[in-house]
Amino acid sequence: MNGVTQIASASQSRVFTLAEAEELFPLVRRITGEAQSELEPVRQRLEQIAGGTAAFGEAERRYEELVRRWVSKMERLGLVVQGLWLVDFDTGDGYLCWKYPELHLGHYHDYQDGFSGRRPLVEIIEEQDPDWAQPQ
Repeated sequence: MNGVTQIASASQSRVFTLAEAEELFPLVRRITGEAQSELEPVRQRLEQIAGGTAAFGEAERRYEELVRRWVSKMERLGLVVQGLWLVDFDTGDGYLCWKYPELHLGHYHDYQDGFSGRRPLVEIIEEQDPDWAQPQ
């Protein structure tokens, strides 16, 4: 049960405007919430089972299967999966960044900054007035 890091590559993503990302966001949030709800009991079970047992191996396989299924769904939507329940919408300049269970798509970071460098989306729009944030 390793941490999930940079699961998808940027080459698999599509470029989104803010309006397109916001339109897709409710679906992303719903799929992620459902996946998290399905994964949580498996995660708890892994904590309770001794490692190296058949039961542990089965629970670990189920955990990995559920994570892979979620990653696949996010990739099919054109998102970049950066970690477990953490996805980026590529804008062509950087990423609109979201981590479950946040209620809104409200952060942005440059390509090189990553999650720790993300800033409120409102600040980015006010400072830079990027093309991807323009009304269509």
